[in-house]
Amino acid sequence: MALFQVSGWDLKNETVAVGGTGAKKKSNREKKRARQQIKELEKSQQSEDVAEQEDEIIKEIDEPEKEEKKIKKEKKIKKRKHEESEKSSSTTSPAAAIVNPTVDAPIPITTQKLTPLQQKMMAKLSGSRFRWINEQLYTISSEEALSLLKSQPSLFDEYHQGFRSQVQAWPENPVDVFVDQIKTRASQRPINAPGGLPGFPDKKVVVADMGCGEAQLALDVNNFVKQYNAQGAKKKFSKGNNNKRLQTGPKTLEIEVHSFDLKKHNDRITVADIKNVPLPDGSCTVVIFCLALMGTNFLDFIKEAYRLLAPRGELWIAEIKSRFTESSEKKTVKPEDVGQEFVDALKLCGFFHKKTDNDNKMFTRFEFFKPPQDIIAERNAKLERRKKFIEQESEKEDLETKRAQTPEGKWLLKPCIYKRR
Repeated sequence: MALFQVSGWDLKNETVAVGGTGAKKKSNREKKRARQQIKELEKSQQSEDVAEQEDEIIKEIDEPEKEEKKIKKEKKIKKRKHEESEKSSSTTSPAAAIVNPTVDAPIPITTQKLTPLQQKMMAKLSGSRFRWINEQLYTISSEEALSLLKSQPSLFDEYHQGFRSQVQAWPENPVDVFVDQIKTRASQRPINAPGGLPGFPDKKVVVADMGCGEAQLALDVNNFVKQYNAQGAKKKFSKGNNNKRLQTGPKTLEIEVHSFDLKKHNDRITVADIKNVPLPDGSCTVVIFCLALMGTNFLDFIKEAYRLLAPRGELWIAEIKSRFTESSEKKTVKPEDVGQEFVDALKLCGFFHKKTDNDNKMFTRFEFFKPPQDIIAERNAKLERRKKFIEQESEKEDLETKRAQTPEGKWLLKPCIYKRR
Protein backbone atom coordinates (compact mmCIF):
# COMPACT_ATOMS: atom_id res chain seq x y z
CA MET A 1 0.00 0.00 0.00
CA ALA A 2 1.41 3.40 -1.02
CA LEU A 3 2.14 5.95 1.66
CA PHE A 4 1.23 8.85 -0.58
CA GLN A 5 0.22 9.48 -4.23
CA VAL A 6 2.18 11.61 -6.73
CA SER A 7 0.17 13.42 -9.40
CA GLY A 8 0.38 11.71 -12.86
CA TRP A 9 1.30 8.18 -11.80
CA ASP A 10 0.11 5.20 -9.86
CA LEU A 11 2.57 3.52 -7.43
CA LYS A 12 0.52 0.37 -7.29
CA ASN A 13 0.32 -0.69 -10.93
CA GLU A 14 3.03 1.62 -12.27
CA THR A 15 0.88 2.83 -15.18
CA VAL A 16 1.56 6.23 -16.71
CA ALA A 17 -1.32 8.57 -16.53
CA VAL A 18 -0.14 10.97 -19.29
CA GLY A 19 2.65 11.32 -21.92
CA GLY A 20 4.88 8.82 -23.87
CA THR A 21 8.27 7.06 -23.32
CA GLY A 22 10.05 10.18 -22.13
CA ALA A 23 7.27 10.80 -19.79
CA LYS A 24 7.58 7.19 -18.59
CA LYS A 25 11.32 7.58 -17.83
CA LYS A 26 10.59 10.80 -16.07
CA SER A 27 7.89 9.05 -14.15
CA ASN A 28 10.30 6.24 -13.20
CA ARG A 29 12.85 8.74 -11.93
CA GLU A 30 10.17 10.48 -9.92
CA LYS A 31 9.06 7.11 -8.54
CA LYS A 32 12.62 6.26 -7.54
CA ARG A 33 13.07 9.66 -5.94
CA ALA A 34 9.73 9.31 -4.16
CA ARG A 35 10.65 5.84 -2.85
CA GLN A 36 13.97 7.21 -1.57
CA GLN A 37 12.16 10.05 0.17
CA ILE A 38 9.75 7.56 1.74
CA LYS A 39 12.61 5.41 3.03
CA GLU A 40 14.39 8.45 4.44
CA LEU A 41 11.16 9.65 6.03
CA GLU A 42 10.48 6.24 7.57
CA LYS A 43 14.06 6.02 8.77
CA SER A 44 13.96 9.48 10.40
CA GLN A 45 10.58 8.74 11.99
CA GLN A 46 11.89 5.44 13.37
CA SER A 47 15.01 7.10 14.76
CA GLU A 48 12.91 9.69 16.53
CA ASP A 49 10.70 7.00 18.07
CA VAL A 50 13.74 5.04 19.15
CA ALA A 51 15.32 8.17 20.62
CA GLU A 52 12.19 8.87 22.63
CA GLN A 53 12.10 5.31 23.89
CA GLU A 54 15.78 5.50 24.81
CA ASP A 55 15.18 8.76 26.72
CA GLU A 56 12.38 7.16 28.71
CA ILE A 57 14.50 4.08 29.48
CA ILE A 58 17.46 6.23 30.52
CA LYS A 59 15.18 8.33 32.69
CA GLU A 60 13.79 5.23 34.40
CA ILE A 61 17.33 4.04 35.06
CA ASP A 62 18.75 7.41 36.12
CA GLU A 63 16.07 8.41 38.64
CA PRO A 64 16.60 5.45 41.03
CA GLU A 65 20.35 5.93 40.70
CA LYS A 66 20.00 9.63 41.56
CA GLU A 67 17.72 8.81 44.51
CA GLU A 68 20.17 6.17 45.71
CA LYS A 69 23.05 8.64 45.44
CA LYS A 70 21.00 11.24 47.37
CA ILE A 71 20.26 8.75 50.18
CA LYS A 72 23.93 7.73 50.37
CA LYS A 73 24.96 11.39 50.53
CA GLU A 74 22.49 12.10 53.36
CA LYS A 75 23.74 9.06 55.26
CA LYS A 76 27.33 10.25 54.91
CA ILE A 77 26.38 13.73 56.22
CA LYS A 78 24.52 12.24 59.20
CA LYS A 79 27.44 9.92 59.97
CA ARG A 80 29.92 12.81 59.81
CA LYS A 81 27.76 14.98 62.09
CA HIS A 82 27.36 12.10 64.56
CA GLU A 83 31.13 11.54 64.63
CA GLU A 84 31.74 15.26 65.18
CA SER A 85 29.15 15.27 67.98
CA GLU A 86 30.82 12.29 69.66
CA LYS A 87 34.22 13.93 69.35
CA SER A 88 33.07 17.27 70.78
CA SER A 89 31.08 15.77 73.66
CA SER A 90 33.69 13.19 74.78
CA THR A 91 35.34 14.13 78.07
CA THR A 92 37.67 12.76 80.72
CA SER A 93 36.05 14.61 83.65
CA PRO A 94 34.81 12.74 86.77
CA ALA A 95 31.23 13.18 85.57
CA ALA A 96 32.07 11.46 82.29
CA ALA A 97 33.30 8.46 84.22
CA ILE A 98 29.76 8.00 85.58
CA VAL A 99 27.67 8.93 82.58
CA ASN A 100 28.69 9.17 78.93
CA PRO A 101 26.35 11.69 77.30
CA THR A 102 27.35 10.58 73.79
CA VAL A 103 26.03 7.10 74.56
CA ASP A 104 23.19 7.56 77.03
CA ALA A 105 21.80 10.98 76.20
CA PRO A 106 19.23 11.59 73.45
CA ILE A 107 20.61 13.46 70.45
CA PRO A 108 20.28 17.27 70.88
CA ILE A 109 17.45 18.78 68.90
CA THR A 110 18.05 21.52 66.34
CA THR A 111 15.50 24.25 65.78
CA GLN A 112 14.11 24.62 62.28
CA LYS A 113 10.83 25.12 60.45
CA LEU A 114 8.76 22.04 61.18
CA THR A 115 5.34 20.70 60.33
CA PRO A 116 2.81 20.27 63.19
CA LEU A 117 3.60 16.54 63.32
CA GLN A 118 7.34 17.23 63.41
CA GLN A 119 6.81 19.82 66.13
CA LYS A 120 4.92 17.24 68.20
CA MET A 121 7.72 14.71 67.74
CA MET A 122 10.30 17.35 68.58
CA ALA A 123 8.47 18.17 71.82
CA LYS A 124 8.63 14.49 72.80
CA LEU A 125 12.35 14.38 72.07
CA SER A 126 12.89 17.56 74.06
CA GLY A 127 11.00 16.05 76.99
CA SER A 128 13.16 12.94 76.79
CA ARG A 129 16.29 15.08 76.81
CA PHE A 130 15.06 17.02 79.87
CA ARG A 131 14.26 13.82 81.77
CA TRP A 132 17.73 12.44 81.07
CA ILE A 133 19.52 15.59 82.31
CA ASN A 134 17.23 15.81 85.34
CA GLU A 135 18.00 12.21 86.26
CA GLN A 136 21.75 12.83 86.08
CA LEU A 137 21.56 15.87 88.37
CA TYR A 138 19.62 13.90 90.99
CA THR A 139 21.78 10.79 90.91
CA ILE A 140 25.32 12.22 90.95
CA SER A 141 27.13 14.38 93.49
CA SER A 142 27.34 18.16 93.23
CA GLU A 143 31.03 18.02 92.25
CA GLU A 144 30.24 15.65 89.37
CA ALA A 145 27.30 17.79 88.28
CA LEU A 146 29.53 20.88 88.17
CA SER A 147 32.11 19.01 86.06
CA LEU A 148 29.40 17.72 83.74
CA LEU A 149 27.96 21.17 83.05
CA LYS A 150 31.40 22.72 82.64
CA SER A 151 32.22 20.16 79.98
CA GLN A 152 28.80 20.53 78.31
CA PRO A 153 27.35 23.99 79.11
CA SER A 154 24.43 23.46 76.72
CA LEU A 155 22.94 20.89 79.12
CA PHE A 156 22.06 23.69 81.55
CA ASP A 157 20.06 25.57 78.94
CA GLU A 158 18.34 22.40 77.72
CA TYR A 159 17.42 21.47 81.28
CA HIS A 160 15.88 24.84 82.12
CA GLN A 161 14.04 24.95 78.82
CA GLY A 162 12.39 21.66 79.79
CA PHE A 163 11.93 22.86 83.36
CA ARG A 164 10.01 25.93 82.16
CA SER A 165 7.65 23.61 80.26
CA GLN A 166 7.08 21.61 83.44
CA VAL A 167 6.40 24.75 85.50
CA GLN A 168 3.61 25.79 83.13
CA ALA A 169 1.63 22.72 84.21
CA TRP A 170 2.03 23.43 87.95
CA PRO A 171 -0.71 25.18 89.94
CA GLU A 172 1.99 27.47 91.36
CA ASN A 173 5.73 27.97 91.17
CA PRO A 174 7.55 27.71 94.54
CA VAL A 175 9.84 30.56 93.46
CA ASP A 176 6.81 32.85 93.27
CA VAL A 177 5.74 31.69 96.74
CA PHE A 178 9.12 32.64 98.22
CA VAL A 179 9.09 36.00 96.41
CA ASP A 180 5.61 36.74 97.79
CA GLN A 181 6.79 35.73 101.25
CA ILE A 182 9.68 38.21 101.06
CA LYS A 183 7.38 40.97 99.81
CA THR A 184 4.75 40.36 102.50
CA ARG A 185 7.11 40.08 105.44
CA ALA A 186 9.21 43.04 104.29
CA SER A 187 6.27 45.37 103.70
CA GLN A 188 4.10 44.48 106.68
CA ARG A 189 6.63 44.15 109.51
CA PRO A 190 9.90 45.91 110.40
CA ILE A 191 13.11 43.99 109.78
CA ASN A 192 14.00 41.73 112.75
CA ALA A 193 10.55 42.21 114.30
CA PRO A 194 8.36 39.15 114.97
CA GLY A 195 6.86 38.19 111.62
CA GLY A 196 9.34 40.35 109.72
CA LEU A 197 12.36 39.32 107.71
CA PRO A 198 15.55 38.46 109.60
CA GLY A 199 18.29 41.00 109.03
CA PHE A 200 21.51 42.36 110.46
CA PRO A 201 21.52 45.09 113.16
CA ASP A 202 21.63 47.73 110.39
CA LYS A 203 18.33 46.25 109.01
CA LYS A 204 20.02 44.91 105.89
CA VAL A 205 18.67 41.58 104.61
CA VAL A 206 21.06 39.30 102.71
CA VAL A 207 19.58 36.33 100.83
CA ALA A 208 21.49 33.40 99.33
CA ASP A 209 19.50 31.65 96.60
CA MET A 210 21.20 28.25 96.29
CA GLY A 211 20.69 26.44 93.00
CA CYS A 212 18.96 29.52 91.63
CA GLY A 213 18.41 28.32 88.04
CA GLU A 214 17.91 31.49 86.03
CA ALA A 215 17.93 33.70 89.17
CA GLN A 216 14.29 34.71 88.81
CA LEU A 217 14.01 35.26 92.57
CA ALA A 218 16.80 37.85 92.53
CA LEU A 219 15.19 39.67 89.60
CA ASP A 220 11.74 39.81 91.21
CA VAL A 221 13.06 40.84 94.65
CA ASN A 222 15.29 43.58 93.21
CA ASN A 223 12.37 45.00 91.23
CA PHE A 224 10.17 44.93 94.34
CA VAL A 225 12.81 46.77 96.44
CA LYS A 226 13.22 49.47 93.79
CA GLN A 227 9.47 49.99 93.58
CA TYR A 228 9.06 49.97 97.35
CA ASN A 229 11.79 52.53 97.94
CA ALA A 230 10.53 54.71 95.10
CA GLN A 231 7.02 54.86 96.58
CA GLY A 232 8.10 55.07 100.21
CA ALA A 233 6.88 52.87 103.06
CA LYS A 234 3.11 52.62 103.29
CA LYS A 235 1.61 53.62 106.63
CA LYS A 236 -1.70 52.85 108.20
CA PHE A 237 -3.72 54.56 110.91
CA SER A 238 -5.59 52.47 113.44
CA LYS A 239 -9.27 53.18 113.93
CA GLY A 240 -9.11 52.64 117.68
CA ASN A 241 -9.66 55.20 120.38
CA ASN A 242 -5.97 56.13 120.60
CA ASN A 243 -5.76 56.76 116.84
CA LYS A 244 -2.04 55.87 116.92
CA ARG A 245 -0.11 55.71 113.71
CA LEU A 246 1.22 52.24 113.01
CA GLN A 247 4.10 51.67 110.61
CA THR A 248 3.57 48.49 108.59
CA GLY A 249 7.11 48.26 107.20
CA PRO A 250 10.49 49.98 107.13
CA LYS A 251 10.84 53.37 105.49
CA THR A 252 13.36 51.93 103.06
CA LEU A 253 14.37 48.40 102.23
CA GLU A 254 17.85 47.02 101.63
CA ILE A 255 17.71 43.44 100.42
CA GLU A 256 20.72 41.91 98.69
CA VAL A 257 20.35 38.60 96.86
CA HIS A 258 23.26 36.30 95.98
CA SER A 259 22.40 33.69 93.36
CA PHE A 260 24.45 30.51 92.92
CA ASP A 261 24.24 27.74 90.34
CA LEU A 262 26.35 25.51 88.10
CA LYS A 263 26.32 27.87 85.10
CA LYS A 264 26.33 31.64 84.64
CA HIS A 265 23.10 31.97 82.73
CA ASN A 266 23.08 35.74 83.34
CA ASP A 267 24.97 38.41 85.28
CA ARG A 268 22.97 37.79 88.46
CA ILE A 269 24.47 34.31 88.87
CA THR A 270 27.74 33.23 90.48
CA VAL A 271 29.01 29.82 89.35
CA ALA A 272 29.64 27.55 92.33
CA ASP A 273 29.11 24.12 93.80
CA ILE A 274 26.48 25.02 96.41
CA LYS A 275 28.21 22.94 99.05
CA ASN A 276 30.97 25.58 98.99
CA VAL A 277 30.02 29.10 97.88
CA PRO A 278 32.29 32.17 97.95
CA LEU A 279 30.71 33.99 100.91
CA PRO A 280 32.14 34.42 104.46
CA ASP A 281 30.71 32.80 107.58
CA GLY A 282 27.56 34.41 108.96
CA SER A 283 27.15 36.69 105.94
CA CYS A 284 23.49 35.88 105.16
CA THR A 285 20.19 36.23 106.99
CA VAL A 286 18.10 34.01 104.67
CA VAL A 287 19.21 30.94 102.69
CA ILE A 288 16.80 29.44 100.14
CA PHE A 289 16.76 26.05 98.44
CA CYS A 290 13.90 26.04 95.95
CA LEU A 291 13.81 22.56 94.38
CA ALA A 292 17.61 22.66 94.63
CA LEU A 293 18.50 19.69 96.85
CA MET A 294 19.45 17.70 93.76
CA GLY A 295 22.85 16.15 94.47
CA THR A 296 23.26 12.87 96.27
CA ASN A 297 25.25 14.82 98.91
CA PHE A 298 22.58 17.46 99.63
CA LEU A 299 23.21 17.45 103.40
CA ASP A 300 26.50 19.15 102.52
CA PHE A 301 24.35 21.99 101.11
CA ILE A 302 22.50 22.20 104.43
CA LYS A 303 25.78 22.40 106.34
CA GLU A 304 26.93 25.18 104.02
CA ALA A 305 23.68 27.04 104.72
CA TYR A 306 24.36 26.75 108.45
CA ARG A 307 27.82 28.24 107.90
CA LEU A 308 26.45 31.14 105.84
CA LEU A 309 23.63 32.10 108.19
CA ALA A 310 24.00 34.62 110.95
CA PRO A 311 22.39 33.72 114.29
CA ARG A 312 18.59 33.79 113.98
CA GLY A 313 18.96 33.60 110.22
CA GLU A 314 16.36 31.48 108.43
CA LEU A 315 16.55 28.51 106.08
CA TRP A 316 13.70 28.13 103.56
CA ILE A 317 13.26 24.92 101.57
CA ALA A 318 10.72 23.83 98.98
CA GLU A 319 10.73 20.30 97.60
CA ILE A 320 8.41 18.11 95.56
CA LYS A 321 6.19 16.18 97.95
CA SER A 322 6.72 12.84 96.25
CA ARG A 323 10.34 12.89 97.40
CA PHE A 324 9.19 12.55 101.02
CA THR A 325 6.14 10.26 100.99
CA GLU A 326 8.09 7.01 100.69
CA SER A 327 11.39 8.09 102.20
CA SER A 328 10.42 7.01 105.71
CA GLU A 329 10.98 3.45 106.87
CA LYS A 330 7.41 3.40 108.16
CA LYS A 331 4.89 1.53 106.03
CA THR A 332 2.29 4.28 106.29
CA VAL A 333 2.96 8.01 106.55
CA LYS A 334 0.32 10.46 107.72
CA PRO A 335 -0.02 13.69 105.69
CA GLU A 336 1.10 15.77 108.67
CA ASP A 337 4.19 13.57 109.05
CA VAL A 338 5.41 14.02 105.46
CA GLY A 339 9.03 15.14 105.60
CA GLN A 340 9.47 14.40 109.30
CA GLU A 341 12.51 12.21 108.71
CA PHE A 342 14.00 15.06 106.68
CA VAL A 343 13.23 17.54 109.49
CA ASP A 344 14.93 15.29 112.03
CA ALA A 345 18.04 15.08 109.87
CA LEU A 346 18.26 18.89 109.61
CA LYS A 347 17.87 19.20 113.36
CA LEU A 348 20.96 17.03 113.71
CA CYS A 349 22.73 19.56 111.46
CA GLY A 350 22.06 22.26 114.07
CA PHE A 351 18.85 23.88 112.82
CA PHE A 352 15.67 24.53 114.79
CA HIS A 353 12.44 23.69 113.01
CA LYS A 354 9.88 26.52 112.67
CA LYS A 355 7.15 25.15 110.41
CA THR A 356 6.24 22.68 107.67
CA ASP A 357 3.66 23.67 105.06
CA ASN A 358 1.96 20.72 103.37
CA ASP A 359 -1.04 22.64 102.03
CA ASN A 360 0.15 22.49 98.43
CA LYS A 361 -0.63 19.22 96.63
CA MET A 362 2.72 19.14 94.84
CA PHE A 363 5.24 20.79 97.17
CA THR A 364 6.23 20.82 100.81
CA ARG A 365 7.81 23.95 102.27
CA PHE A 366 9.96 24.08 105.39
CA GLU A 367 11.26 26.90 107.56
CA PHE A 368 14.18 26.47 109.94
CA PHE A 369 16.37 28.96 111.79
CA LYS A 370 19.90 28.98 113.10
CA PRO A 371 19.76 29.43 116.88
CA PRO A 372 22.14 31.86 118.60
CA GLN A 373 24.64 30.55 121.12
CA ASP A 374 22.53 31.40 124.18
CA ILE A 375 19.62 29.31 122.89
CA ILE A 376 21.97 26.46 121.99
CA ALA A 377 23.46 26.49 125.51
CA GLU A 378 19.99 26.56 127.07
CA ARG A 379 18.81 23.69 124.90
CA ASN A 380 21.89 21.57 125.64
CA ALA A 381 21.34 22.16 129.38
CA LYS A 382 17.78 20.88 129.08
CA LEU A 383 18.95 17.84 127.16
CA GLU A 384 21.56 17.09 129.79
CA ARG A 385 18.95 17.28 132.57
CA ARG A 386 16.83 14.86 130.60
CA LYS A 387 19.89 12.72 129.87
CA LYS A 388 19.27 13.04 126.15
CA PHE A 389 22.35 15.06 125.17
CA ILE A 390 24.52 11.95 124.74
CA GLU A 391 21.70 10.29 122.80
CA GLN A 392 21.52 13.23 120.39
CA GLU A 393 25.29 13.20 119.84
CA SER A 394 25.05 9.49 119.12
CA GLU A 395 22.31 10.17 116.54
CA LYS A 396 24.59 12.70 114.81
CA GLU A 397 27.33 10.10 114.59
CA ASP A 398 24.88 7.53 113.25
CA LEU A 399 23.73 9.97 110.59
CA GLU A 400 27.29 10.61 109.38
CA THR A 401 28.06 6.88 109.43
CA LYS A 402 24.98 6.14 107.34
CA ARG A 403 25.90 8.94 104.90
CA ALA A 404 29.39 7.50 104.50
CA GLN A 405 27.94 4.12 103.60
CA THR A 406 25.12 5.35 101.33
CA PRO A 407 24.64 8.96 100.11
CA GLU A 408 21.55 10.61 101.57
CA GLY A 409 20.28 11.24 98.05
CA LYS A 410 19.43 7.54 97.89
CA TRP A 411 17.53 7.11 101.17
CA LEU A 412 16.66 10.40 102.89
CA LEU A 413 15.07 12.00 99.82
CA LYS A 414 14.14 10.10 96.68
CA PRO A 415 15.46 11.45 93.36
CA CYS A 416 12.85 13.42 91.46
CA ILE A 417 12.64 11.35 88.29
CA TYR A 418 9.95 12.41 85.81
CA LYS A 419 7.87 9.64 84.26
CA ARG A 420 8.30 8.79 80.61
CA ARG A 421 5.22 9.66 78.56
